[in-house]
Amino acid sequence: MPMSIPFPLLTDHFAPLASRYDVAFCDVWGVIHNGVAPFPETVDALQRFRAGGGRVVLLTNAPRDGDVVVQFLDGLKVPRDAYDAVVTSGDVARAEIEARRADAALHIGPERDTSMFDDLDLRFTDVEHADYVICSGLYDDETETPDDYRDLLAAMRRRELFMVCANPDRVVERGNVLVYCAGAIADAYEAVGGGVMFTGKPYRPIYERALACAQRLRGADVPLDRVVAIGDSVRTDLRGASGFGIDCLFVTAGIHAEELGGRDSIDHGALAAIFTDAGILPAAVTRRLAW
Repeated sequence: MPMSIPFPLLTDHFAPLASRYDVAFCDVWGVIHNGVAPFPETVDALQRFRAGGGRVVLLTNAPRDGDVVVQFLDGLKVPRDAYDAVVTSGDVARAEIEARRADAALHIGPERDTSMFDDLDLRFTDVEHADYVICSGLYDDETETPDDYRDLLAAMRRRELFMVCANPDRVVERGNVLVYCAGAIADAYEAVGGGVMFTGKPYRPIYERALACAQRLRGADVPLDRVVAIGDSVRTDLRGASGFGIDCLFVTAGIHAEELGGRDSIDHGALAAIFTDAGILPAAVTRRLAW
């Protein structure tokens, strides 16, 4: 459809673009699955890309180590031949936490995220005795919102505690519902003057780790112009790819679906507006990743 402003390629298929790339950094939640079930056409596209010689590194802001994400994908019946490796925000956070292992930490987040602390022998405590804070999510993301943390954040700010945010995502889809993530808590803490380190997308450390992983898989250097990031978030996937100097294939039927016209169509005006507001254009746009 002709546009009055510069606009990225709109496509229903990854195949015509695939030969441009040796490596795909593919988002997980919102692109491969919705937290409840995988998207078969996406799995097929990644399998075909790998069959043609490409390498797929799943790049996720999950605040857990990569092995836990693999187990979760196994539970959803996502076949392992759809990807080569997984790099998580939790992997990057663990390195920062390990450097602080002598300090007492306040952990904000659910019990399911504690795998990233395995074998670190950390000391956990309350806000009045902590040396810093690790935020991996909300304690109960099914019932709570960031407003429920106002008093806790105020207490952290009074003590000038530094926060390591293990998942920069603000929200994520679970089925057809959006739930809050650690990034929403970290943003609220920054808003009251707190110091935060974000360990996942859109920040460089997770992309550097993913690129090193891809180069090990290929046994050779991978030029940035041969890497594509596939994702559904302007804030994390598109901005992160742009900042790292790689192309982005933007998926509309994910986190921004409602504002972009729904899961089965694209509102071109809304799409233009969201890119204009961000000041960034992806290389191409698709509704869902399909071959």
